[in-house]
Amino acid sequence: MEVTKEMGLRNVSSHCSISEMDDFDLSRLLDKPRLNIERQRSFDERSLSELSIGLTRGGMDTFDSTYSPGVRSGFNTPASSARNSFEPHPMVADAWEALRKSLVYFRGQPVGTIAAVDHASEEVLNYDQVFVRDFVPSALAFLMNGEPDIVKNFLLKTLHLQGWEKRIDRFKLGEGAMPASFKVLHDPVRKTDTLIADFGESAIGRVAPVDSGFWWIILLRAYTKSTGDLTLAETEDCQKGMRLILALCLSEGFDTFPTLLCADGCSMIDRRMGIYGYPIEIQALFFMALRCALSLLKHDAEGKEFVERIVKRLHALSFHMRGYFWIDFQQLNDIYRYKTEEYSHTAVNKFNVIPDSIPDWVFDFMPTRGGYFIGNVSPARMDFRWFALGNCVAILSSLATPEQSIAIMDLIEERWDELVGEMPLKIAYPAIESHEWRIVTGCDPKNTRWSYHNGGSWPVLLWLLTAACIKTGRPQIARKAIELAEARLLKDSWPEYYDGKLGRYIGKQARKYQTWSIAGYLVAKMMLEDPSHLGMISLEEDKQMKPMLKRSSSWTC
Repeated sequence: MEVTKEMGLRNVSSHCSISEMDDFDLSRLLDKPRLNIERQRSFDERSLSELSIGLTRGGMDTFDSTYSPGVRSGFNTPASSARNSFEPHPMVADAWEALRKSLVYFRGQPVGTIAAVDHASEEVLNYDQVFVRDFVPSALAFLMNGEPDIVKNFLLKTLHLQGWEKRIDRFKLGEGAMPASFKVLHDPVRKTDTLIADFGESAIGRVAPVDSGFWWIILLRAYTKSTGDLTLAETEDCQKGMRLILALCLSEGFDTFPTLLCADGCSMIDRRMGIYGYPIEIQALFFMALRCALSLLKHDAEGKEFVERIVKRLHALSFHMRGYFWIDFQQLNDIYRYKTEEYSHTAVNKFNVIPDSIPDWVFDFMPTRGGYFIGNVSPARMDFRWFALGNCVAILSSLATPEQSIAIMDLIEERWDELVGEMPLKIAYPAIESHEWRIVTGCDPKNTRWSYHNGGSWPVLLWLLTAACIKTGRPQIARKAIELAEARLLKDSWPEYYDGKLGRYIGKQARKYQTWSIAGYLVAKMMLEDPSHLGMISLEEDKQMKPMLKRSSSWTC
C-alpha cells in the first residue's frame, strides 16, 4: 500500500530554516571566540545561503559534488532532489523503494518501519518489529522528504503504548518507560489489527531500553522543527508523556553523580558488552533529551517544576561530562601520573583510578591532536573505548564544547583506518579479545572480536557522522564516508553490520535489507544536499552552561 503521491512531483520546503530556529540563531553566534587551532567554520557559524551554494572559507569543499552521476528512475525520488538540478546517486531511488517496503500499517495508517525485510533469513526473531531507536533515521528521512504524517502516527502510537502496565515477572516497570519495540498483528478473518509491545520482557537479557524515551523526545522535537507544528507537542498527552519520562531519570536516589546509572544492554548495544555503569551513549542521549524537553515543555504549573529540575541537571551534567569523561593527549598524560588513595575534597584523582589499569592500546591510539569522550567513568574504573554514537550525539547536542567537537573530528581524521576503515562506522573501538572477551561478554558468540557490537562497523551510524561533520564544518569527511558506503551497501543488499578490523566483510549474522542502514544512508545524503535539515537534530551551544572543569596536576613538582 502506497502512502504518498509520486515524490518527483512534490514541492516541499523545509520549515527548519535557520532564521526560524530559536535555539539555532546565528546572530547570537557572531561573537563566538575563534579557536586557536586551524579549522573549518562550524555549521553554526555559517549562513544557510553560504552552505547551500557551497561558498567557503579555508578551502572547504562544495556540496555540489555530493551526487554521483547516474540515471534516476523518477519513481519514489526524494522530494529534496526534485528541488535542484543535480542527479542523485542511483542508489537513492533503490533506497527509497526499500525503505517504503519496510513500512508497517495499523488500521490503514503507517506507524513505523520494521527492523529488517530479509526474506532470505530463516529466523525472523524480532526483526519484524518496529523498534523505537531503529525508526529514528527512518523518521528523519520522511521528515526531510516532507512526509511528517508517518512520524506523527509513530509518536502517538508509542505514546499510547507508554500508558500500558509494564511487568516483567512480578515486577512493575516505571510508568514513564517507553517500549523497545512493538508489532502489529493483522487478523484477516476478523479484519482487526492488534498491537503487541515489548518493554524488555522479551528482549535478550530482559533489559528495559533506557534510550527509547530519550529518542522519543528527540524525535518529537525533530518533528516540531521540521513541520513548524507546535500543536502535537503541546497536547496534554505529549506533555504528560515527556513528564513521565523525565520523572524516571530525574528522580532522586543515592547517586553522587548527575549521570544515569544503567545496566548492560540498555541501548543500541543491547547485549552484554561491559557498558554497565554510566555509558557515554546514554549520558549523551540523556543530555540531548533534556535540552529538547526544555524547549517543548509548557511553563504551566506541572511543566515549570520540570523545567527548573532540567536546568539544574543540565548544568551539573555538562560540568561532569566535559571534565571527567573527556580525554585527550594531555589528559591521558595527567591520568597516567595520577596519585591514588587521595582522601578529602581536594583530591584530584576523585574516582581513585589506578594508572596501571590504563590499557596499553590507548597510548598508541591517542594522537597529539584530537580527543573524545570515553565510554564510562565510575569509581576506580575508566572505560577508554571509543563509542561512535555517544560522541556524535555529544557534538549534536552541544554536550561537547566547540573545542571538544573539533577535537572529536580531528580524532576521526587522524584515526580514519581504525574508526572508519572500508565501511563507516565502528560502533566501538577497539574490540575486546581473548580472556577479556570471555569475562566481559560471557563468551557471547555474536559479539566476537571485530563483529557486531564488539568493534563491528554499522552503516546506520553514517547519518550521525554526517550530521556531526556538517555541524563542525567538515562536510568533506562525511562525503568521503558516504562514498565508501556507496561502494558496497546496495551491492551487499544493505547489511545490518560489517565485520573485521576494516569492516570489509558482511557481518556473520547480519540481516540483509536492514531498514536503518537504508534510512541512515538517505538521511546522510539529504543532509549534505540541504544542510538546513541539520536544525531538526542539532542544538546550539548554551552559553549559560558552566565552563568545562579545569583540573590541576595530580602530582607534586
